[in-house]
Amino acid sequence: MAETPAKDMTAARRRADPLIWGAAIFFVLAAGFATAPALRAGPATLAGLLLLAGVAGVAILGLVAIRASAAHDNGVDVVDSFIDALGEPAALTAADGRILAANQAWRDTVGEARRLPKDAALFPALVRARKGEAAEGVIVVAGQDRPALAARVAGGRLLVRLPAVVEPIAAPLPPTAPVVAQAAPPPRALDAFSGASPFGAALLEGLDPFNSPILEANPALSAMTGAVRPGMALGELIDPPSRAEAETRLAEGKAGPFEVRLARDPSRIAHLYLYRADGRLVAYLIDVSEQKQMELQLAQAQKMQAIGQLAGGVAHDFNNLLTAIQLRLDELLHRHPVGDPSYEGLNEIRQTGVRAADLVRKLLAFSRKQTVQREVLELGELISEFEVLLRRLLREDVKLITDYGRDLPQVRADKSQLETAVMNLAVNARDAVRAAKGGGVVRIRTARLNEDEARSLGFPGAEGDQAFIEVSDDGPGIPPEVMGKIFDPFFTTKPVGEGTGLGLATVYGIVKQSDGWIHVHSRPGEGAAFRIFLPVHEPTPAQAAAAAVAVAEPPKPRAARDLSGAGRILFVEDEDAVRGVAARLLRARGYEVLEASDGEEALIIAEENAGQIDLLISDVIMPGIDGPTLLKKARGYLGTAPVMFISGYAEAEFSDLLEGETGVTFLPKPIDIKTLAERVKQQLQAA
Repeated sequence: MAETPAKDMTAARRRADPLIWGAAIFFVLAAGFATAPALRAGPATLAGLLLLAGVAGVAILGLVAIRASAAHDNGVDVVDSFIDALGEPAALTAADGRILAANQAWRDTVGEARRLPKDAALFPALVRARKGEAAEGVIVVAGQDRPALAARVAGGRLLVRLPAVVEPIAAPLPPTAPVVAQAAPPPRALDAFSGASPFGAALLEGLDPFNSPILEANPALSAMTGAVRPGMALGELIDPPSRAEAETRLAEGKAGPFEVRLARDPSRIAHLYLYRADGRLVAYLIDVSEQKQMELQLAQAQKMQAIGQLAGGVAHDFNNLLTAIQLRLDELLHRHPVGDPSYEGLNEIRQTGVRAADLVRKLLAFSRKQTVQREVLELGELISEFEVLLRRLLREDVKLITDYGRDLPQVRADKSQLETAVMNLAVNARDAVRAAKGGGVVRIRTARLNEDEARSLGFPGAEGDQAFIEVSDDGPGIPPEVMGKIFDPFFTTKPVGEGTGLGLATVYGIVKQSDGWIHVHSRPGEGAAFRIFLPVHEPTPAQAAAAAVAVAEPPKPRAARDLSGAGRILFVEDEDAVRGVAARLLRARGYEVLEASDGEEALIIAEENAGQIDLLISDVIMPGIDGPTLLKKARGYLGTAPVMFISGYAEAEFSDLLEGETGVTFLPKPIDIKTLAERVKQQLQAA
């Protein structure tokens, strides 16, 4: 057998070591000769006692040294037995590179040399191994580089191993002629690392990764793919379509990893790695389902962000066109009042413009760039006031049930936006139950939730108390395949002509713009529940006192609006149609208007009329100098004149650019001449 020579050497060392036995005999004789003078002098004398004590100490030290030498030999024997048991080439060496012991695999691979080769690539590994580190180097065997692992063992010696060569494969290899001699026999089992690894590993008999039988599989592979029986093919664990795709890539010479789906659960995705080890394959399966899910969520978030930016840009440009149309209609309606033959047609155009403006508001709400006018709202009062309108929308065949919780909180949000969100959810629920069974129940529930309750209902990042609004139905529920698309703009499951696909996208944008969270809970056949979480508003003592004073004061009668006035206005707008119509209508009401098509021209006009401008009206987003930058540069020429920005974007988009500025107001597009003239007069009167 291969281990016989090594075992014979070990047995010979166990039988007798002449040096140790000779040292023991001479030590006994020396101890006897040293005792003789002490006995002649008499043990009662001080010199005799000291001499006897010294001899006894030397004898004890000698026995300890002999015993340690024997233990050292036993340790050597244990290490030698361990080396002989290793299937890979291994040798026990001294710190200077002398080979103390080696197994048969080492002698067959490296030879009978008494010292390690003096390779520059192996020396650094030996140095690190002497320091107690596990090091890897390279040793030249038969003219080829072989990786070598070095580690320190007891007694300052080094264990050097040559692991089996593992090479990645790119494709199944054709049958070759039999190999007469191999460096090491093919592995018969997975190594300790693969057996205990948290990912799946299997040893295959053969070089065809999908048809070769499995010799051994680790527990992780069984947990991932189900029961793995010895002899079954690895391909049986993989979903057939993904297996065919992986086989095609393998035949094309691709090196992997190969993305496959598991036959046990095709929704689970794994990466397959293949390595060749001495005529056999080792296959590793790593479950990447969660990673893929995160990648999909990131791609979805990026898509939603890109669509939101596109929708916001389109809405901004469309707002400019609507503003020009509405201002021109105001001018025409002033010329053709009620009773004029053209009034009816102009009024229809105006109603169409209002519908278009509503569509733009939905786009801006989705892109979170809609103008927000936040106010403190009582959650219960908001829903109860809105309930009457909802009952009219839901019709007689759909029953509306409202459930108001106790101690409902206040929220700070835009009232019209929040009503729009709840209305869209209720209308969707109505359509779902009517389409499924001709009618049903829509339930609206409100409550105050603590942090744990909010997290259990679908808000993982909840902090503190949350205001809760849930709109649910008893319809068919949302199919799992469309659940990830329901908040996409223009996505709808309704028939053509019955939905714009902006309802849920608008709800999503409103909730996010209100610093809230929306969660959908749905199971097929059990209906759907849309849950809105909003932060609870806790007013400060000063805010509470101001609110009490505002309630106590009686409302003042509103004065009749006189839209005429006087003053010099600098109107800055890059859209010619908007600027021209608005300036002409303001002039018709008594104002002097200086027009500028961009920020640079406005800055020149402001300098030429320094101290003579009563009001600045400017667009926010313009080529070159934008509105906030124009204000900062022209403030020295404007003095204390008020400033009014007009824009299709939300005020929050640029409010941080106006830090430290006073007398600044905002008017969202699209605008009509009445609103514009009224705001202009208010600003001039306040100044």
